[in-house]
Amino acid sequence: MTLDDFTYQRSGRSWAGLIVIGVVWCVLLVLYGWFDAAWWIVLALAAFTIPAVLDLLHDTQSGLRLSDDTLSWFTGKRDADVALSQIHHVRLDTRLDFSVRASLVLKSGRKLRLPFEATPPHEAFEKALQARGMKVERHHFQLFQ
Repeated sequence: MTLDDFTYQRSGRSWAGLIVIGVVWCVLLVLYGWFDAAWWIVLALAAFTIPAVLDLLHDTQSGLRLSDDTLSWFTGKRDADVALSQIHHVRLDTRLDFSVRASLVLKSGRKLRLPFEATPPHEAFEKALQARGMKVERHHFQLFQ
Protein backbone atom coordinates (compact mmCIF):
# COMPACT_ATOMS: atom_id res chain seq x y z
CA MET A 1 0.00 0.00 0.00
CA THR A 2 1.43 3.36 -0.97
CA LEU A 3 0.53 6.49 0.92
CA ASP A 4 0.25 9.98 -0.51
CA ASP A 5 3.33 12.10 0.08
CA PHE A 6 3.18 14.25 3.19
CA THR A 7 4.32 17.75 2.22
CA TYR A 8 4.82 20.94 4.16
CA GLN A 9 5.94 24.31 2.82
CA ARG A 10 6.21 27.77 4.32
CA SER A 11 7.24 31.16 3.08
CA GLY A 12 9.49 33.69 4.81
CA ARG A 13 7.07 36.44 3.83
CA SER A 14 4.08 36.62 6.16
CA TRP A 15 1.65 39.14 7.57
CA ALA A 16 2.67 38.19 11.10
CA GLY A 17 6.31 38.98 10.36
CA LEU A 18 5.42 42.30 8.77
CA ILE A 19 3.22 43.30 11.71
CA VAL A 20 5.84 42.35 14.31
CA ILE A 21 8.56 44.33 12.52
CA GLY A 22 6.24 47.33 12.22
CA VAL A 23 5.34 47.21 15.92
CA VAL A 24 9.00 46.90 16.98
CA TRP A 25 10.00 49.84 14.79
CA CYS A 26 7.12 51.95 16.14
CA VAL A 27 8.18 51.17 19.72
CA LEU A 28 11.76 52.13 18.87
CA LEU A 29 10.59 55.42 17.32
CA VAL A 30 8.54 56.16 20.45
CA LEU A 31 11.57 55.41 22.63
CA TYR A 32 13.69 57.76 20.54
CA GLY A 33 11.14 60.53 20.06
CA TRP A 34 9.21 60.71 23.32
CA PHE A 35 11.55 59.10 25.83
CA ASP A 36 14.72 60.61 24.37
CA ALA A 37 16.54 57.27 24.11
CA ALA A 38 20.08 57.47 22.78
CA TRP A 39 20.18 56.96 19.01
CA TRP A 40 22.85 54.27 19.27
CA ILE A 41 20.73 52.21 21.67
CA VAL A 42 17.73 52.45 19.34
CA LEU A 43 19.93 51.49 16.39
CA ALA A 44 21.40 48.53 18.31
CA LEU A 45 17.91 47.29 19.16
CA ALA A 46 16.75 47.79 15.56
CA ALA A 47 19.63 45.58 14.39
CA PHE A 48 17.81 42.60 15.89
CA THR A 49 15.09 43.01 13.25
CA ILE A 50 17.52 42.61 10.33
CA PRO A 51 17.03 38.81 9.93
CA ALA A 52 13.25 39.24 9.87
CA VAL A 53 13.50 42.06 7.31
CA LEU A 54 15.76 39.92 5.12
CA ASP A 55 13.26 37.05 5.31
CA LEU A 56 10.51 39.41 4.17
CA LEU A 57 12.61 40.80 1.31
CA HIS A 58 14.00 37.49 0.04
CA ASP A 59 10.83 35.46 0.71
CA THR A 60 12.90 32.44 1.72
CA GLN A 61 11.00 29.19 1.07
CA SER A 62 11.33 26.10 3.23
CA GLY A 63 9.59 22.78 3.42
CA LEU A 64 9.61 19.04 3.88
CA ARG A 65 8.39 16.03 1.90
CA LEU A 66 7.84 12.56 3.33
CA SER A 67 7.29 9.83 0.76
CA ASP A 68 7.10 6.06 1.20
CA ASP A 69 10.88 5.72 0.99
CA THR A 70 12.46 9.18 1.49
CA LEU A 71 12.37 12.15 3.85
CA SER A 72 13.62 15.33 2.19
CA TRP A 73 13.69 18.97 3.25
CA PHE A 74 14.86 22.34 1.99
CA THR A 75 15.36 25.79 3.42
CA GLY A 76 16.82 28.67 1.46
CA LYS A 77 19.73 27.29 -0.56
CA ARG A 78 20.18 24.19 1.63
CA ASP A 79 18.50 20.86 1.02
CA ALA A 80 18.93 17.24 2.04
CA ASP A 81 17.25 13.88 1.86
CA VAL A 82 17.48 10.63 3.79
CA ALA A 83 16.14 7.21 2.90
CA LEU A 84 13.60 6.02 5.47
CA SER A 85 15.49 2.71 5.63
CA GLN A 86 18.47 4.61 7.16
CA ILE A 87 16.41 6.19 9.96
CA HIS A 88 16.24 4.33 13.29
CA HIS A 89 13.74 6.74 14.84
CA VAL A 90 12.57 10.35 14.80
CA ARG A 91 12.90 12.34 18.01
CA LEU A 92 10.52 15.23 18.69
CA ASP A 93 11.71 17.51 21.51
CA THR A 94 9.39 20.07 23.07
CA ARG A 95 11.47 23.01 24.24
CA LEU A 96 10.83 25.39 27.11
CA ASP A 97 9.35 27.93 24.66
CA PHE A 98 6.87 25.20 23.55
CA SER A 99 8.46 24.91 20.11
CA VAL A 100 9.08 21.39 18.83
CA ARG A 101 12.42 20.43 17.28
CA ALA A 102 12.73 17.31 15.15
CA SER A 103 15.83 15.14 14.92
CA LEU A 104 16.48 12.05 12.84
CA VAL A 105 18.49 9.37 14.61
CA LEU A 106 20.08 7.20 11.93
CA LYS A 107 20.86 3.50 12.27
CA SER A 108 24.56 4.45 12.18
CA GLY A 109 24.03 6.45 15.41
CA ARG A 110 24.40 9.81 13.68
CA LYS A 111 21.83 12.47 14.57
CA LEU A 112 20.46 14.94 12.00
CA ARG A 113 18.45 17.90 13.22
CA LEU A 114 15.79 19.16 10.84
CA PRO A 115 15.90 22.94 10.37
CA PHE A 116 13.18 24.53 12.47
CA GLU A 117 11.77 26.52 9.55
CA ALA A 118 11.34 23.29 7.53
CA THR A 119 9.68 21.34 10.35
CA PRO A 120 5.91 20.87 9.96
CA PRO A 121 3.40 21.03 12.83
CA HIS A 122 4.37 18.14 15.08
CA GLU A 123 0.98 16.41 15.39
CA ALA A 124 0.52 15.98 11.63
CA PHE A 125 4.20 15.11 11.15
CA GLU A 126 4.07 12.43 13.86
CA LYS A 127 0.94 10.86 12.34
CA ALA A 128 2.52 10.79 8.87
CA LEU A 129 5.68 9.17 10.25
CA GLN A 130 3.73 6.54 12.19
CA ALA A 131 1.60 5.78 9.11
CA ARG A 132 4.84 4.79 7.38
CA GLY A 133 5.91 2.56 10.26
CA MET A 134 8.52 4.93 11.67
CA LYS A 135 9.29 4.93 15.38
CA VAL A 136 8.73 8.36 16.97
CA GLU A 137 10.06 9.38 20.39
CA ARG A 138 8.63 12.37 22.26
CA HIS A 139 10.69 14.26 24.85
CA HIS A 140 9.34 17.22 26.79
CA PHE A 141 11.20 20.14 28.35
CA GLN A 142 14.77 18.85 28.52
CA LEU A 143 17.51 21.42 28.99
CA PHE A 144 20.29 19.15 27.73
CA GLN A 145 20.08 16.34 25.18
